[in-house]
Amino acid sequence: MNNVWHPFTIIKDAPEPLKVKSGKGAYLTLEDGREVLDCISSWWVNMHGHSHPDIAKAIYEQAKTLEHVIFAGFTHDPAEQLAELITQELPKNLNKVFFSDNGSTAVEVGMKIAYQYWKNIGQERKTFICFEGAYHGDTLGAMSAGERSIFTDVFKDWMFDMEVIPYPETWIGDENRANKEDAVIEELESLLTKYPEKYAGILMEPLVQGAGGMRMCSEEFLQKVHWSNRQFDTLLLFDEVMTGFGRTGDYFACKRAQVQPDIICLSKGITGGFMPLSVTVSSDEIYESFNSSDPIKTFWHGHSYTGNPLGCAAGIASWKLLRENAPVFKGMEAIHTKHLEKLADHPRLEKFRVKGTIAAMDIINEEEGGYLNSVAARIKKECVDHGLLLRPLGNVLYLMPPYCVTEAELDMIYGKIGELV
Repeated sequence: MNNVWHPFTIIKDAPEPLKVKSGKGAYLTLEDGREVLDCISSWWVNMHGHSHPDIAKAIYEQAKTLEHVIFAGFTHDPAEQLAELITQELPKNLNKVFFSDNGSTAVEVGMKIAYQYWKNIGQERKTFICFEGAYHGDTLGAMSAGERSIFTDVFKDWMFDMEVIPYPETWIGDENRANKEDAVIEELESLLTKYPEKYAGILMEPLVQGAGGMRMCSEEFLQKVHWSNRQFDTLLLFDEVMTGFGRTGDYFACKRAQVQPDIICLSKGITGGFMPLSVTVSSDEIYESFNSSDPIKTFWHGHSYTGNPLGCAAGIASWKLLRENAPVFKGMEAIHTKHLEKLADHPRLEKFRVKGTIAAMDIINEEEGGYLNSVAARIKKECVDHGLLLRPLGNVLYLMPPYCVTEAELDMIYGKIGELV
């Protein structure tokens, strides 16, 4: 314990971490024997629950054959099969899959590809348009594209500038949604009109901003952004690290919204929570700009574990389970909505919102909203005594359960949320 440095932890004030001994399905067993229901899929990765035997078996079988091989100049079946499976459900323009190993890196790769694409075709476009409240990861490029906050303040002198526009967050009963969206689109198109050759791309988390507070926008807004992107000839990058693989009620948020980004970044649920893996998928047009004998047009980027066969085997098994669970992730929004309606009159809760398997609400207290709101620490401490694993984002309480959760378990979760709040 004394040798471990935990992430996102204020060391001096942090309580003793809870030791987990095992996981099975939607539940984790703690060292003291208590069981808690994982309401957030352990940072949004365990889509099918913990220790799923199909994924464990796939990793075991692959490990007996090939555990790893350098991916420059070599390839293997698991990587090729996983790439084919993923692209089958993506928009038809997205066909070229670049492997890496975490969400931040997937975004960093996407930004580098977009930037170099313009250089490869003879244009100098250095700036990205991003959104207030965004979170794209913790590497320097990904941080630069995200909201300036306590997470990034120490490194602000290292980070490069982005063009930041508002994000039209909305919720159930929001009567001002359309006006907010139109104002953002007007600002976006003003920038693209004024500086038509400045912007390398528009980068956003489609439908749901995750770590920024589960802030949600409409499908119609994404369609408007897509239209603007096409009209003004820039690139559209979707960070679907969190929203991919069924989270928004379809295989991908872009598919639910019926839009075609030029680059999409995927991770988290890609292996069902078993192995670190991510992919960045680009359009054929972008890929062709790198298809040259000129070394300067090569994408000089890679990782030691790029295309790791064990991770890819886990991804294939997870994808098969995703197909089987399609009715679950497509039907969970209706269940969430039913329970949110029951909480609608709660005096401590507001701004109820839901998108697919993700439900969220704001807790009202005497403090300002935000990540450092003290209600988060109180709920994280007390929820375990109620048999739940919750990790509020400041005063934002959210649910993102694994797809193996039952309707009875969701009933129980919402009942206990009422008690906790």
